[in-house]
Amino acid sequence: MITRFAPSPTGPLHLGHAYSALLAHDMARAAGGTFLLRIDDLDQSRARAEWEDLIYEDLHWLGLTWDGPVRRQSDHFDEYRTALDSLAQHGAVYPCCCSRADIAAAASAPQEGVPEFGPDGRIYPGTCRGRAYADRKPSDALRYDLSKTVGPPARMPAFDETGPAHAGRHDVTAEHLLTKVGDPVLARPGMAASYHFSVILDDAAQGVTHVIRGEDLFEATFLQRFLQWKLGLPPPIYHHHRLIRDDQGKRLAKRDDARAIRTYRDDGASAQDVRRIVGL
Repeated sequence: MITRFAPSPTGPLHLGHAYSALLAHDMARAAGGTFLLRIDDLDQSRARAEWEDLIYEDLHWLGLTWDGPVRRQSDHFDEYRTALDSLAQHGAVYPCCCSRADIAAAASAPQEGVPEFGPDGRIYPGTCRGRAYADRKPSDALRYDLSKTVGPPARMPAFDETGPAHAGRHDVTAEHLLTKVGDPVLARPGMAASYHFSVILDDAAQGVTHVIRGEDLFEATFLQRFLQWKLGLPPPIYHHHRLIRDDQGKRLAKRDDARAIRTYRDDGASAQDVRRIVGL
């Protein structure tokens, strides 16, 4: 078993991060496996060295150790670009100049019963699908044209899930991708790749066998498994765990500084106290 924890250095880690990291660490150690740390610093405009240093401090304080060197996404931009070019050779990648406001306006009258948002944000209406990859500009995003590449059920991939809410085997279908995901962004302007694209390449490069993460990312797994399949990457087993929420039931975010691990450290709490608070 090889698991990983992949935080972004854009703010302090909170109790939700602690739960995910502890769970991935404990599952790997219990199986005699490997626990890896990856820094998701894809967005260099928001990543900060001080936040990355705090990640290491917090994880050490929690008693976590990781195996091998830390993989930093900013060291692998060339790998993401090479994979993008590989997909583009099949004619499925196209440049997109649409702003969020453009997409919102085009999707202002969604078909009844069709979701407006998917795991990649507002479902894209396909405005720029006719543009050629060779015509891309630095200000363009790059999207994947799902309508050209999805196949019949017999050819589509599946993934295995062991998390409590969705345990079992899940098929990735063309209908699901086209109606609930839409053409995903593979790279944003000024960035080498998007989250959904970079994460599958990172997991494959690190040999991750089990992806342990929050259940808010379960729907994204259908898209990520599809992209793995198109690139010929090995699928990990997924385990989507419960989320740590505030007193109003809202999922914690980095703005919830009152629940930052650093705050608990400064207040004299112990790592065992944090384990107890998150139910471990």
